[in-house]
Amino acid sequence: MSETVRLRLPLIAAAQAQKHVTHNEALARLDTLAHLHLLTRTGTPPGAPLIGDCHLVTTPASGAFSGKADHVAEWTGADWVFHPPVTGLVAYLASAGTLVVRTAAGWRDYGGLLSPSAVLSRSAGGATTGLATLETTLSGLSGAFVEAAGLIPNRAVVFGVSTRTLTSITGAASYDCGLAAERSKFGGGLGVAAGSSNAGVIGPTAVYAATAVRLSANGGSFTGGSVRIAVHCLLASVPDA
Repeated sequence: MSETVRLRLPLIAAAQAQKHVTHNEALARLDTLAHLHLLTRTGTPPGAPLIGDCHLVTTPASGAFSGKADHVAEWTGADWVFHPPVTGLVAYLASAGTLVVRTAAGWRDYGGLLSPSAVLSRSAGGATTGLATLETTLSGLSGAFVEAAGLIPNRAVVFGVSTRTLTSITGAASYDCGLAAERSKFGGGLGVAAGSSNAGVIGPTAVYAATAVRLSANGGSFTGGSVRIAVHCLLASVPDA
């Protein structure tokens, strides 16, 4: 046997001359595939690559990537080297902030790494279902109400909006969290003291345009304070063309 079974690392033969060449080649391949770091999924060789850059080749592939779909393409400084996929190989895909795993059925997303949004499933045609936790902080509260414009994405299914009062709110005795047309949809009479919080869960609600979350003052207008708001929702994307 001249190479290992899984990663195809070259083996040193008995009485081989220049053993360091084979040894260094094995180390270089191991350095690439252990804790594999992929920059992108692409079927086109990127311009101006840096030594050690790796990409997951997709279909259709062109140029130097032709015929190498599903392979890991590594730039050596002189040309592209292609590593065939191995079932069970795990890689970090930087462009998506996810892990990908090589299975018997091909490469599959493992999921987001505690990112604001993560894909839970993907169809063969590229449609996805994902979950998102989208957050912002409203500071210097002033007036009868304040809004986090567009915090709820277009075509989202909202499960709830949670809040935390970061610094004590002044001017109002309490506040409601909701929408322009539904003042307390996510909670009413919420606390103005620093540290007050509310998990405003609701039945799944579909939203068909980017929508603001509104905080409305009770018992007077806002004159100060800050509140952190988080939207918890499901996101759907359409299949690829």
